[in-house]
Amino acid sequence: MELTEASARLEIQQQLANYANGVDSGDWELYKSVFTADADIDYTASLPLRGTPAEIVATFEPVFRDISWTQHYITNTSFRFEGDECQVRAFFHNPCVLPGVEGTAHHYGYYDHRFVQTEHGWKSAHMVETMLHREITGNTQPAVTATSSGAA
Repeated sequence: MELTEASARLEIQQQLANYANGVDSGDWELYKSVFTADADIDYTASLPLRGTPAEIVATFEPVFRDISWTQHYITNTSFRFEGDECQVRAFFHNPCVLPGVEGTAHHYGYYDHRFVQTEHGWKSAHMVETMLHREITGNTQPAVTATSSGAA
């Protein structure tokens, strides 16, 4: 692997982390920064939703306010470079607590991205979510609640 490809992989991996962190924290500017402004984002495998980053955020922002917590795990990332583009598949597990649902919802699947090299770095120009499995499990109470003690 050449240094430029290694560097691109790291940048794209960071973009996948930005995607997860943006959604999970409700930082919609961070979420949008993963994509080109005109990216085609397709969630139709799980939701009747497809659009540009701005259109997706307009739908997600009010919906995610009512989700008490969500945490994306993005793993098993594969890369296929073709010039200034990279096809990426990244698997996900997304446990969350949805409004009106008893228990924790678990979503499993993968994201297929077409990343392109832009003047602002690697950005996703196209993303398709494929849902492989969903289930609701047990109690939503955490075993341990994180607190900030101020200790280092």
